[in-house]
Amino acid sequence: MKNDTVRTKEIEGVVVTALGIKREKKSLGYASQEIKASALSDGTTNTGNIASQLSGKVAGLNVTTSNNFGGSSNLLIRGIKSLSGGNPLIVIDGSPVNNTYTQEKNVDYGNALSDINQEDIESINVLKGAAASALYGERGLNGVIVITTKNGKGKEDGSWGVTFSSSMQVGFIDKSTFPEYQTRYGAGYSQKFGTQAADGVNNTNFGADASWGPKFDPNLLVYQWDSFDPTSPNYRKATPWVAAKNGPIEFFENPTTFTNTITLEKGQKGKNISFTYDNMMSDGLMPNSHINKNNFSLKINYDLTPKLHSSFYSTMTLQETKGRSITGYSDNTVTGFRQWWQANVDVNDLERAYFANVNPDIASATNNYGNVTWSRKSAGDGRPAYWNNPYFQAYQNYTSDKRYRNFTYAQVTYDLLDNISVTGKVSYDRSNLIAENRLAVGSLPQNFGQSNNSISSGYARREVLRSETNYDLMANYKFNITDNINVSGVLGGNIRRNYFNSAYASTEGGLIVAGIYALSNSRKSPLASDENEFTTQTNSGYVTASLDFYKMFYLDGTWRVDQSSTLPAGNNVYNYPSITGAVIMSEILNTKNWMNFWKLRANYAEVGGTADPYQLANNYRSAGILSGVGIYNSILNQSNPNLKPQRSKEFEIGTEAHFLKDRITVDFAYYKTKTVDQIITLPVSSGTGYIGKVINAGRIDNTGYEVQLGLVPIKSKDFTLNIDVNWSTNKNQVVSLYPGITNLLLNSFQGGVSLNARVGEAWGTLVGSDYTYLNGEKVINPNTGKYLQNSNQILGNTTPDWIGGIRNSIKYKGFSLSFLIDMRKGGDIFSTDMYYGLSSGLYKETAIGDYRDKNVVLQGVLPNGLPNTIALSQFDNGHSTGYKTQPPGEFIYDGSFVKLREASIGYMLPKSVLAGTKIYDAKISIVGRNLWIIHKNLPYADPEAVVGGGLNSYGWSIGSMPTTRDLGVNVTFKF
Repeated sequence: MKNDTVRTKEIEGVVVTALGIKREKKSLGYASQEIKASALSDGTTNTGNIASQLSGKVAGLNVTTSNNFGGSSNLLIRGIKSLSGGNPLIVIDGSPVNNTYTQEKNVDYGNALSDINQEDIESINVLKGAAASALYGERGLNGVIVITTKNGKGKEDGSWGVTFSSSMQVGFIDKSTFPEYQTRYGAGYSQKFGTQAADGVNNTNFGADASWGPKFDPNLLVYQWDSFDPTSPNYRKATPWVAAKNGPIEFFENPTTFTNTITLEKGQKGKNISFTYDNMMSDGLMPNSHINKNNFSLKINYDLTPKLHSSFYSTMTLQETKGRSITGYSDNTVTGFRQWWQANVDVNDLERAYFANVNPDIASATNNYGNVTWSRKSAGDGRPAYWNNPYFQAYQNYTSDKRYRNFTYAQVTYDLLDNISVTGKVSYDRSNLIAENRLAVGSLPQNFGQSNNSISSGYARREVLRSETNYDLMANYKFNITDNINVSGVLGGNIRRNYFNSAYASTEGGLIVAGIYALSNSRKSPLASDENEFTTQTNSGYVTASLDFYKMFYLDGTWRVDQSSTLPAGNNVYNYPSITGAVIMSEILNTKNWMNFWKLRANYAEVGGTADPYQLANNYRSAGILSGVGIYNSILNQSNPNLKPQRSKEFEIGTEAHFLKDRITVDFAYYKTKTVDQIITLPVSSGTGYIGKVINAGRIDNTGYEVQLGLVPIKSKDFTLNIDVNWSTNKNQVVSLYPGITNLLLNSFQGGVSLNARVGEAWGTLVGSDYTYLNGEKVINPNTGKYLQNSNQILGNTTPDWIGGIRNSIKYKGFSLSFLIDMRKGGDIFSTDMYYGLSSGLYKETAIGDYRDKNVVLQGVLPNGLPNTIALSQFDNGHSTGYKTQPPGEFIYDGSFVKLREASIGYMLPKSVLAGTKIYDAKISIVGRNLWIIHKNLPYADPEAVVGGGLNSYGWSIGSMPTTRDLGVNVTFKF
């Protein structure tokens, strides 16, 4: 079998499928969707993570992108199939790569897909269902993202080609994703000042991180936080009691990103080479946040002989990041801005105070080493009560990390005969992460480090090493049984080895010397480091057969056998079959005059998943040394020596039709998936000596529809209009868990709300307290006048009803215009920000009219059914809104959105303009991303801006960074 030439991927209708196998798209009996590189990146700013640039472009693919600086993007194909969630497998040129999401101590370090240089990508093919991914066996449960890299092409005369591209982008906060504060009331939990100074002037309510305080009055002078700062112009002065001129939104900076790429390439028959260097420098929204990422890649295809072909690809990423934002509730600066703040505090004054007091000449314990904050304990005690100065937090308590990533493969193919070739391949994927966390002397005490004790200074360090090695040997065959019937396929095997090593260590009891961040600078003896190491191996064999009858009927079958080292003998060898069929109806019915292509397809397949390491037998962690004897932590979860693999079975039917010479294309799919024998940890009675047990249990069903529509309404020599639409819906249900168990806790949020897998409901049920109702009316507690709450209620579900996207592309001579509308319907979100922020009197809704100046009677009925007449005092802490009065069910919001996700205008310079120069192609584009949230229901936040990846990407809005509208300019020159 001849190896494919450089131009193979350009042949219309050829796509790259599982194991890097190239197939005619019309022969496939399953749904897949290919996205070319131009559709991924040309119309948008560089996000630094190619996963986020898939949003809105693939039917059945749900992309959730956090706003964390350098943070994660979560990918989900055809709904949740595993009780613990799960992301699709990422494959580059047929070799799997790591896409692990890493979060440590409320810091989102992103998912590993962000290491892939998008300039290397030729196309991405999304293998959606089990039949498409069955050749990956235990790793195919959640679908596969197949990335194909570019080959070197060079100039037509065979000489070296040089491509240089440069982009600059800047972000501007979308103010609809940040709170609007009320400007009528200041610090406090009631409308009175707490204390007075010796001269009779009021002090601000320093110990209150809320804005339910006295009404602003410019004629009233008050001692505020900066009245006690010797570096402030207001030192020892009472200042007018007014709302701040500069609120927290002024704390953020305009994020900027500069990307420069140079590619050298050369190609001719039998050999080609491409080298790319890419540098990205990015500053985030938070002060003192920066990413510097360098990526080097080399790809060589070379025919050693007419029958022996070789390929080599290697990419290396070196990234340094400083100032990742803290996520979640505690110690997150943005949580303070959204929930606990004083409307009288000016952030510009805080900035001045930090830089003045951090000066080494005056920094000392007296001024908390520069941590002069609005959140003082009292007039006489300047230590932070609840919050650090946000600038101190950004410049002193910053995180930093370094990541090294290398992915390399080498492949040789030998043509034994015209119809048989043998391929050997080795791939290696390695990543190293070193992450450091700092708590500067003078900080607000917080839980920190190994012991998680509350301390006011410290240093912690995490090192993580991951590697994966794949050894592949496969034979490709193709035989013509008759002139019109042929069979082709692959027979092969794979050995995969994964290695993981991590260590976490920290100081204890604080730092001896301020500003020195090292484990040796610990006041107390550090605890034993938390160390993890494992090596796993999976051995696999597979075979495929594809039958082609008269180019009208296609029948495919695959079979894969896996042997996993993480499962016990007897259960560690298992197999996964698939069968697909496709019928080209346009050939049978001869409809080419008006319908040039029509295909019906159907398939059935099984995929699955193996266990994580150390699930079969108890293992112990060191807890240090006591009197010279090693001690170990208790085992909390009972292991299971009889585990078996989880399995997913899927049936799919679909059709694809092209009308009027591809001016109209339609692709439709229906699927039904059943996943059983999930490997989960269920809670058990503590009387057993454990709190959980690892078992095989649970069944999840998914049913869905996917539609792709392509339209070319206008097509002429100079003008083309393309419209691409995708839409999908997935219905998910947790059918069963375990006898006697009806609910599995997945994640817990503030306010008593939790994320659950509950029998009879869709995965992602939000459970917590809601109102108590009587004849449809909210019931009031007669003892408090507040709402009577009903616990353990279903409040919503994070599963969206449907997702979709509409992309419009216009080309006129050298001009191009495109924009993408991205949509999601449904998917509930609990806003902890609204839950607390309303009660703290921060938001504008809490100061409408005379709302705060009168007693309030909540609308509802008493338990006896009579209307409520119990008044809440205007001085009540939290008054009649927020967590003090309302249940968390009030703050469940519909996560729907409609966004102008991408837009671009480009111009390709005419050849006549470039004549006489060494440049033969030049293009300039103005691009934008997240330009307009056309519709959303979640107040003051982006429905997508969740805590992080994994389970943290579902249904929880808390302390999220505001979304930015990003604008950029891209220029590309080819020499």
